Amino acid sequence: MIRVLLPTHLRSYLGGAAEVMADGTTVGEVLADGERRHRDFLIRVVDEQDRIPPHIKVFVEREQAASVLAPIVGEVQLIAALSGG
Repeated sequence: MIRVLLPTHLRSYLGGAAEVMADGTTVGEVLADGERRHRDFLIRVVDEQDRIPPHIKVFVEREQAASVLAPIVGEVQLIAALSGG
């Protein structure tokens, strides 16, 4: 199981949890497992082409993952930019 740390604005979709556990060997697999466990999670962190959108940053052991194909070597952290007017 992989520990996934969540930004504040995603926590409401995961029952308020600051972190969840998920299975997988790539970023995409871990995020998909998050979707299986928590409906409507994946659409918030991956776009329609299965890419990480520019406003979401995914880090695996403090190294930014370039794509959902990045291998998992440890803890995953999601960071999201916020905007507004």
